Amino acid sequence: MAATLCQVMGFILSLLGVAGIIAATGMDQWATEDLFDNPVTAVYSYSGLWNSCVRQSSGFTECRPYFTILGLPALLQAVRALMIVGIVLGAIGGLIAIFSLKCLKMGNMEDNIKATMTLTAGIMFLLGGVCGIAGVSAFANLIVQSFRFTTYADGGFSMMGGGGIGGLSGSLTPRYTFGPALFVGWIGGAVLVIGGVMMCLACRGMSSDAKQRYDGMAYKASSHHTIYRTDPKPRPAFNDSYRAHSADGRMSNQKFDYV
Repeated sequence: MAATLCQVMGFILSLLGVAGIIAATGMDQWATEDLFDNPVTAVYSYSGLWNSCVRQSSGFTECRPYFTILGLPALLQAVRALMIVGIVLGAIGGLIAIFSLKCLKMGNMEDNIKATMTLTAGIMFLLGGVCGIAGVSAFANLIVQSFRFTTYADGGFSMMGGGGIGGLSGSLTPRYTFGPALFVGWIGGAVLVIGGVMMCLACRGMSSDAKQRYDGMAYKASSHHTIYRTDPKPRPAFNDSYRAHSADGRMSNQKFDYV
């Protein structure tokens, strides 16, 4: 019962973690403009893995996708790859985990096979969560470097390597800080890792149950009781010729031993 509950909880947490990584990958607010001491308040810019957006004070928002791949920094492409790999591993692990649930009966599937599938799904969830956390952390490191070396007095350091995001460049290059997508990615990756650990623990409980329920013939040692067998040798026929005869000719039950 404990193994089944741990497996179901790990499966639900893993699905939530995969959903969090997918949501973080699709969000555009990975890096948001730092509004602290910002002389320009009419324009607010933010960017993600796929688009860079500008929102004006009137409420109009314009997003421009990154049309090139070769012109982007290598670290941004690595973050994209890590997030995609994390999503793929989480999706494959989810499919395997569905068929490995102990509460679902799939034909004549044995418990040891389900335990192996649960372990495989748990390892994939772990790897997917690690990839998601690594991708978000790498992008956060890029934001930290951009924030430290970019000022409003000079063009300085552009986060995406070049003319700045959001259409601002020169002496008014904005500084970027952590966006909501980073926190969604961190939480999703952590939940996915926890779900993977719970799936691995559930596999251990399922394998022990499978060993205890091993269906086989029990060996019973032979007892040391004495076994009596009948003598196969034929017994001689009883000869009553030696019986004593009475006076009237009848046989008596008296026996005589002859030497």
